[in-house]
Amino acid sequence: MTVRSLRPRLAALAGVAALSLVTVAACGDNSTTNTAEPAAAANTPAAASSEPDVNGDGKVIIGILSPGDTNDNGYYESFVASAKTFAEQEGWEVITQDKLNPADAVTAARNICRQKVDLVAVGASELKDAIPVAAEAVCANTAWYVAAGQGVEQTPFISTSQDDANESLLVSGYAAGLVMQKTGDTKAGYVTGPELDFSKLAYNAFKAGIKMVVPDAEVVATYTGDFDDSAKGQEAALAQINQGVKIFYPYLGGATDAAAKIATEHGVPSLTPGTDRCGDPSADFAISVIFSPGDYFTAALKNFAEGKLEMGVTRKWKMGVDEVPTVKVCDDPEIQTKVDELIGKIGSGEIVAADEVAKLAG
Repeated sequence: MTVRSLRPRLAALAGVAALSLVTVAACGDNSTTNTAEPAAAANTPAAASSEPDVNGDGKVIIGILSPGDTNDNGYYESFVASAKTFAEQEGWEVITQDKLNPADAVTAARNICRQKVDLVAVGASELKDAIPVAAEAVCANTAWYVAAGQGVEQTPFISTSQDDANESLLVSGYAAGLVMQKTGDTKAGYVTGPELDFSKLAYNAFKAGIKMVVPDAEVVATYTGDFDDSAKGQEAALAQINQGVKIFYPYLGGATDAAAKIATEHGVPSLTPGTDRCGDPSADFAISVIFSPGDYFTAALKNFAEGKLEMGVTRKWKMGVDEVPTVKVCDDPEIQTKVDELIGKIGSGEIVAADEVAKLAG
């Protein structure tokens, strides 16, 4: 599937970052308090050898928790779409709770465990408050997978995937800077949702990448407060374009397409937040920044099917080493060659993305 929008990451960034993506009503306790239920005395992390039918009921159910719209044609949808594709091949069932308020993460986690799932999959770091529930009695005999981002701490009860948002966002900015250099432009725009740690990290890395090529560039940031509100995304995009922005990064979820459409209507190319949309006719995407959480989740599900998804372990995805994350320039081989060179230097360790961001983002 083609996914079209953000990974709050961190994800990571990034993803962080970043990876903006059918809802099953939660059952059981509707309390919104975050008071932990007593942990079972014998509750221990799920053993990989018991996967995928962790609870031994003769069927496999994957329960997904997402803060975003899992029909957003983007970051959040990639997580669910990947799970459904893999589950269909294996004869598994997938149930999803999406558009979750982070304040309801604990209650949602308990509710989904009560549905006797074998794997709880948390789609983004905004729901990190759900993680301690993995150790509670209600979630005994479940494995957990978390698309890790900023603030997610590894525990013995979860398996995580992680990338470095500094890497993908620095390279995305570098690619945007090369486009600006070619056209003689010096002003770029970045629109995102709430002013969270990961969205600010993404902005700083994006800006640093641009300044690697255009040192005097101005990078305008707008925080709309909502990743999915199309009207706010469009309003922010138009305001930035009226300020002279010539390349535009909608680091959004469900609002990505609406904001990118406004940019396209005004002749301003956009970047994607997490997925490959080169050639997509709906908007002029000049650069695909690829850190889809669905790619990482698919790898985890393969391990889960084979009884190899270990709790307490983080799989780290490295730009320039792994196939993803990466940055794809649409229809400009010359710029792509330069981008690939930077990716290679990050992969080899010659360039440390976080150091470049610290040096250039200010």
